[in-house]
Amino acid sequence: MPPEFPEFHVATIVSDGFMENTYVAHWRGRRDCLVVDPGLEPEKILKHLDAQGLEPAAILNTHGHMDHIAGNGAMKERWPSCPLVIGQLEAAKLLSARANLSAAFGLPVTSPPADATVRDGDLYSAAGFDLYVLHIPGHSAGHVVYLCKSVRPFVAFVGDVIFAGSIGRTDFPDGDFDTLAHGIRTKLYSLPDDTILYSGHGPITTVGQEKRNNPFVRGD
Repeated sequence: MPPEFPEFHVATIVSDGFMENTYVAHWRGRRDCLVVDPGLEPEKILKHLDAQGLEPAAILNTHGHMDHIAGNGAMKERWPSCPLVIGQLEAAKLLSARANLSAAFGLPVTSPPADATVRDGDLYSAAGFDLYVLHIPGHSAGHVVYLCKSVRPFVAFVGDVIFAGSIGRTDFPDGDFDTLAHGIRTKLYSLPDDTILYSGHGPITTVGQEKRNNPFVRGD
């Protein structure tokens, strides 16, 4: 079961096809929210936001692959002033169907350009959240993780860095297994074991669970 926080809520909205997870996070009692990685079915996201009376204060992309950015356009069309945020090294993927891999899948997709870019060590604040930015390449060269330390346990939106029992693909043009494994061990596995990982695909997991059980990157 998803964890329940007394003052904080994360909703998961799954897009069919690639079964990608979009996350909507907000503090209870507030209308502003974060939308993380809007996927291929943005109408589901918009329906959820309207039903909950929420308005995004930031659209956060963990990386620029098409299944994580396809909903950016619909979000920006509805809320033009809402900043679109992505890792500095991923911004070019938003504008190129070839670079974001959508052309290769026969579903060419582009996104509005980034309004802001972030780098490793940055602190990005929106909707009452202070998010620490961790640059963890290997699945995609500029992939970032957004880490929230304002709740206990910590919460991290990890995109396709790591999944429950797996890791992101490393066979894309800018992927590399050793780089990804190093980033997971040094930046994710150094977090408290109870840190909750909201992955881009599949169920949520924790740092401790992956350190013990992930067959690709163990926490040795």
